[in-house]
Amino acid sequence: MADVIMRVWRGDRSGGNFAEYRLAAQEGEVVLDVVHRIQATQAGDLACRWNCKAGKCGSCSAEINGKPRLMCMTRMDQLPVGPVTVAPMHGFPIIRDLVTDVTFNFEVAKQVPAFAPPPRPEGGYRMAQADIERGQEFRKCIECFLCQDVCHVIRDHEENKAHYAGPRFFVRFAELEMHPLDTNDRRELLRQREGLGMCNITKCCTEVCPEHIKITDNAIIPLKERVVDASYDPVAWLGRKILRRRKASPSEAATHGR
Repeated sequence: MADVIMRVWRGDRSGGNFAEYRLAAQEGEVVLDVVHRIQATQAGDLACRWNCKAGKCGSCSAEINGKPRLMCMTRMDQLPVGPVTVAPMHGFPIIRDLVTDVTFNFEVAKQVPAFAPPPRPEGGYRMAQADIERGQEFRKCIECFLCQDVCHVIRDHEENKAHYAGPRFFVRFAELEMHPLDTNDRRELLRQREGLGMCNITKCCTEVCPEHIKITDNAIIPLKERVVDASYDPVAWLGRKILRRRKASPSEAATHGR
């Protein structure tokens, strides 16, 4: 087997460049295997994150030949012949080498109001199987943050992060909003504070999701429809007037059930 050539980004917040490593190819390897061999034989100080090596922890996110992917799920023999470029996620600040600072995502997670079920009735809650299956797709998320990395609203505009939750958290909002037992109303929160309207549904997030969650079609678009119905549908407006109901404000949604 021919040698493999890896171009791995080395550096930190102050700057860096790609370093080239040549290794003997080994059958059945994934990119993470090769990175580990580089650490063991040529660059013991190369920094990268990983944990499960089974595509379930989301730790080893990187950009391989320019595409956000999990290193542990990217087979070397399925990449084009030639040097393989491995870079850190572009959408987040670099700590060192392939390790990025994803603190932004955990700060956004704190802004998502928790599940708020009604008081438990006698005999327990009742849910239809179809309702359970609908949200199951969203719970497959492993928080690799590849969708956040590839989203151009975040990737190309650092200033948007203060006003934009991103696809990973729109999935979380969708899981909660579509849950039949949840009593909160997060629509105005999504519209005014979480930046749902900034997403122009290019589906780039869906394309990179390793769990094959249909982020755009099944989460973001339905959320947009709910927000539009709540804000602009005259029938919904009339119904709220007749029933004397109103939409929850962002602050009410954020504190509901706490």
